[in-house]
Amino acid sequence: MKFSIVAKFLLLFLIPFLALAQAKKDITTHQVTEKIYMLEGRGGNIGLCVGEDGVFMIDSKFKDLSPAIKKAIRSITDKPVKFLINTHLHGDHTGGNENFANDEVVVVAHDNVRKRMLLLQSVKGNKKDLFPSKALPVVTFSENINFYFNNEDIHIFHVNNAHTDGDALVFFKTSNVLHMGDTYFRGKYPYIDVNSGGSVEGYLNALKAGAAIANDTTKIIPGHNEVSSKKELLAYIQKITTIVERVKNAINEGKTEAEVIDDESLSEEFDATMGDRFIKPEFFRRSVYKSLTNQ
Repeated sequence: MKFSIVAKFLLLFLIPFLALAQAKKDITTHQVTEKIYMLEGRGGNIGLCVGEDGVFMIDSKFKDLSPAIKKAIRSITDKPVKFLINTHLHGDHTGGNENFANDEVVVVAHDNVRKRMLLLQSVKGNKKDLFPSKALPVVTFSENINFYFNNEDIHIFHVNNAHTDGDALVFFKTSNVLHMGDTYFRGKYPYIDVNSGGSVEGYLNALKAGAAIANDTTKIIPGHNEVSSKKELLAYIQKITTIVERVKNAINEGKTEAEVIDDESLSEEFDATMGDRFIKPEFFRRSVYKSLTNQ
């Protein structure tokens, strides 16, 4: 009888819980082109360029996912990871830096990414543990930087004050693949991190920069969600632009932040598909208002 009760408890409660915990650590591999892969799972999308020279990696997700990420990479190639590029500072893109740096991977990012990680490192409390010294980029750049790796021309471009003040787009010219980090959320409202130097106008400029780099056959890896295209990116730009212009007009009419947040008409035709549990429509309208008014 006791065994039966325990068995039922495991079946009804513990096993589903363990399955959910495992699902949160699952990594799905997508082959984008012959040499380029995307690793999807909790946190930002990872990009990989795989070849004889080794693995060129973009972003590292959360720290606890590193074992699963390394396993996924080993399923693709037995070559080591040589470079890790951070598209910006947020922990769902940089959390695994230390684990890869311990494997002698060179971490690269924009100057402002290292600066902000150092600031967070010096803050007392829980944030101090986010970025240990080993997690910091050891190579930084101010504007652009190029890599020539795996017979691939890799061009990395800084975009100013977009999602943050340290965003970078990574273009694999030979394979015609563009990784945009969180300057592109594909089909969902973006997070504009105003406190980390982001701005809605800079975000739009970053989107347009990505569109200028891409052509009709370019595969675009967004910071979150599925692989995209220039056609989808252009449609996304139009939607974000429409909302921004409406909020601008509302501000010019003297509407307050609260009125803008409550005014569903500013984004209503996009809310059902673009809003989600992370960035709700009212949160995005608030972000646009704060960015345009420099609050």
